[in-house]
Amino acid sequence: GEDVKPFTPGKAKEIVMSLQQPAVFCNMAGDWPALRWDVKYLSAVLDGKTIQFRLGLKTMDLVPQFETSCNYVEATLEQFLAWSCEEPSCLSGPFSCYEYSKYWAYADYKYIARIFEDKPEIFQDVRWSDFGFPGRSGKESTLWIGSEGANTPCHLDSYGCNLVLQVQGRKRWHLFPPGDTSFLYPTRIPYEESSIFSKVNVTNPDLKRFPEFRNTTAHVVTLTPGQVLLVPRHWWHYVESIDPITVSINSWIELDADHEARVEEAITRMLVCAIKSAENPGDGDLWLNPTEVEATSHEINLQYLNEAVAAYLRCQKTSALGQVRPGSPAAEQRTSASCKRKKREADCEPEGCRLPTHEPGFSVFKAEKSQEIPFGPHLIRVLPRPQETSLMGVAAVKGHSGDLLHEHEGGHFGTLHCTRKQLVTSNECEAPTHQMGADGSPNPSQTALSTNDLLDCLVNPRVVSLVARLLLERSGV
Repeated sequence: GEDVKPFTPGKAKEIVMSLQQPAVFCNMAGDWPALRWDVKYLSAVLDGKTIQFRLGLKTMDLVPQFETSCNYVEATLEQFLAWSCEEPSCLSGPFSCYEYSKYWAYADYKYIARIFEDKPEIFQDVRWSDFGFPGRSGKESTLWIGSEGANTPCHLDSYGCNLVLQVQGRKRWHLFPPGDTSFLYPTRIPYEESSIFSKVNVTNPDLKRFPEFRNTTAHVVTLTPGQVLLVPRHWWHYVESIDPITVSINSWIELDADHEARVEEAITRMLVCAIKSAENPGDGDLWLNPTEVEATSHEINLQYLNEAVAAYLRCQKTSALGQVRPGSPAAEQRTSASCKRKKREADCEPEGCRLPTHEPGFSVFKAEKSQEIPFGPHLIRVLPRPQETSLMGVAAVKGHSGDLLHEHEGGHFGTLHCTRKQLVTSNECEAPTHQMGADGSPNPSQTALSTNDLLDCLVNPRVVSLVARLLLERSGV
């Protein structure tokens, strides 16, 4: 019957917790009331309530358009809808200074528990229980609403894995495995807890400045309404809206490995805040991402580090005794991965920014204990794009047995496809004129090391991981 899902909640959870490559679940959310959450419906539910939109330029550049370089407006969804339809009413109002043909708008990272706090009944429209997480609903989820071109800079999430439901329109995901980290030139500027950004604009890379990007393996998929994407732990992703209006809902699923990741993030926060706060505040470097409330003090950061180490130690002790029991001190101390970023509207302290979770004691399923992953029409692998495709714009990605992504000249087979967006090769890539002298050599002003250069080395993920392990050993692990 129509109520039968291709996977039981237990099997779906096993796949989510054990699969180490991105995949798309089909026919798992077709009966979710959340699928009616298009912008018109949400506008009626919010009834004139304003939310913040991030606005960026649609122009293609060689550098990522970080959130620090965007503009922000407060607007209703009704105003956003009118602007995206280029209605005359938008000649005034919050979007009046932003021509639709030149700008995109994104209401991103909107915690459903906060924007619908006076309508808690709507939380039940999101049913992550179908994926084996009973009690997890819209209350532990995040809403994303964007116009065509809206994008999230390429980054990896330090905590958890990610489930993403597409509701309206299509979004294109560019994913890179954890092993590509060094090829993506990781940076912590702009700084934001739990997000490591890439310096590379992955859709228009500067291969003279970032030559190692050639070695990446891109996995590209276009997500359509009703499908749920699994983004495994530490997979890099760049996301762009490709339809006039897009709506998606996600939830970060916490993992046992997050305990060590929080120690690493605490170390990073302490170092970045200490070093950047020592700079001349008038130098104009917008190093703190707008998603961060403030640059916390050294005392608070040290407290944060000690709490992260203590939580890790408790986890190690309880793991030795068996599964953590709900309600135990260790379970209560786990910060929910749903509260991944500290938004400006959160109004919460750094160590208190958490949303409730109903499934304490998460454990990663051991791969050797799980059955073979049942790829097929209901669980589709996101395939790596061949290197010649990513760098040369070469054509189709081949598939077989209905379990791969297909693309064909002039159309698409099935509901998913890989893209053929052409990336710039090195001989087509011009270096910015301000970086080169008349003889083609770097200008002296460009060779001087900056604070950010030091931080890129000091808080490189590999370095921080080593420091965290040494610190945990010192703490008696």
